[in-house]
Amino acid sequence: MKAILIPFEESDVVDSVLGTAFFTAQRFGGYIEGVYVQPALPAIASADGFGVVTPAFVEKYEQEDRDRISQAEQYFNDFMQARGVSSEIVPDQPSAVWQNVGPSDDYVGHRGRLFDVVVVGRPIHGATTPTMHTLEAALFETGRPILIAPPKSPSVLGESIVIAWNGSTETARTIALAMPFLRMAKRVTVSTVEDAMVPGPTGAEVAQYLGRSGIEATAVSASAGKRSLGEAMLEEAAAHGADLLVKGAYTHSRLRQMIFGGATSHILAYSEIPVIMAH
Repeated sequence: MKAILIPFEESDVVDSVLGTAFFTAQRFGGYIEGVYVQPALPAIASADGFGVVTPAFVEKYEQEDRDRISQAEQYFNDFMQARGVSSEIVPDQPSAVWQNVGPSDDYVGHRGRLFDVVVVGRPIHGATTPTMHTLEAALFETGRPILIAPPKSPSVLGESIVIAWNGSTETARTIALAMPFLRMAKRVTVSTVEDAMVPGPTGAEVAQYLGRSGIEATAVSASAGKRSLGEAMLEEAAAHGADLLVKGAYTHSRLRQMIFGGATSHILAYSEIPVIMAH
């Protein structure tokens, strides 16, 4: 996890996003790149009050946008400097650089392919940011894992990792991409919620697989009971002292989860610890 991308969004969880990225860079001696996520012009309110986007309105919006980017850059730099993170890139030392780029809806999806992980904030019910658009661009378009920061900044990251194993291809891929974290963890638990399993290897077999890479892991299982699958996964992770959860994203389709709910949707809505996801 040497290269870390932060799509910077103004939100109540921005400190948690920056803090989660900082802990990752500190753990791996990594490089952090921050870039401002600009709201699309059509997404803002109806221009002049009559639904007409006038040149004067566009000019005003663009100036406000430049001001927001400048403020975001200052916030990013102040946060990193307060923690002793240099803007000079030194091998095996944390570093952080802000990049100013023009508006682009697909920047996160494209740029993220050059990074080991993309750190995003967990969307919060009732808040406009962080956005699912940014999270999904990072998840589906980069080919990389995302590290989802919870609402409250973590105080530790990756010491005790729980893998929410459900037998799926998505979770197997997430495990492979999370191996740098798993190798450095003090404790790894493979947690299976029996009701969530799809056809695939058992949790015990996953623990055995990790052991071949020198990662000591313990396999545990539980029934969801009256809990939803996502609720059960989060509660089991908490019961085993997780400070990081590894979970494959959307074993079932996004549309199905939007309509009927699902483990991924629940975790995205309620997790209070960082989560690594991949699809």
